[in-house]
Amino acid sequence: MTDSRPLETSPFSALPELMRRAIETAWTEDVGPGDITSEACVPSDAQVSAGFLVKAHGVLAGLDVAEAVFAYGAPDVAFHKLAEDGDRVSPGVVVARVEGPAAQILTAERLALNFMQRMSGVATATRQAADALDGTGARVLDTRKTTPGLRLFEKRAVVIGGGVNHRMGLYDQILIKDNHIDYAGSVQAAVEGAHRHLASLSRTVPVVVEVRDLDEVRAALEAGGVDRLLLDNFSPAQAAEAVAFIAGRVPTEASGGLTPDTVRAYGEAGVDFVSLGWLTHSPASLDISLKSAAALAALQQ
Repeated sequence: MTDSRPLETSPFSALPELMRRAIETAWTEDVGPGDITSEACVPSDAQVSAGFLVKAHGVLAGLDVAEAVFAYGAPDVAFHKLAEDGDRVSPGVVVARVEGPAAQILTAERLALNFMQRMSGVATATRQAADALDGTGARVLDTRKTTPGLRLFEKRAVVIGGGVNHRMGLYDQILIKDNHIDYAGSVQAAVEGAHRHLASLSRTVPVVVEVRDLDEVRAALEAGGVDRLLLDNFSPAQAAEAVAFIAGRVPTEASGGLTPDTVRAYGEAGVDFVSLGWLTHSPASLDISLKSAAALAALQQ
């Protein structure tokens, strides 16, 4: 790999370490010892330009990641952004152009697209959910139901789409779920254990309790020291009843198989957040492709 743009000062270096490592792993997976098709078919001195063409309606995300892919594996290619992450895009929009060695562009093309298409799909899904909640005051949360190795990319896309990140992993929030309660013996025992453990570590992180009914809501409030209650698999009517009972003492979150088609009823029930695993485990990638300058010119005729 020609090092015309040192990685330590390139767009690649601006990403968090876990994202850089993911790009390196994905590059090794895709390119291996070399792109034999481009090496065989494209003159080594060919200089070209191309554009990333959107072919569906959605929300753009991952332009910076696509640029980082080129900085890592195709450092002689100039990457020009023509749009910004978070933009609503439609078919026919060119969101970025690349110029440089044809072989490098072809080698980096698919990996850059894989990241950008996936992130744009997540951002589009998040915006759909956020739009569905418009006017209710409720906000969209993601979950840990992410693609292994791609969590930071997908959670970044959620924020770009107008959502809020839930915990990043098992280390930055205590989330007491149904199994924790069952194994601890009660809601109170689980909450007390959480606070003892945090005290032993001299740490302060949010304590969230997942509750299954009003009895567990009551028990969590009585236990005290809870930062949010997660209403798991409540119907909208049950959520409204719980919100009225909680009466603003702690923020509330609705969860359990929600999609953009079902979230508004929960926002209208008065919850502060809705969390959707759907954002990161089910949305389709946004259709984007790389087209040569000649192909783009032909499309505009």
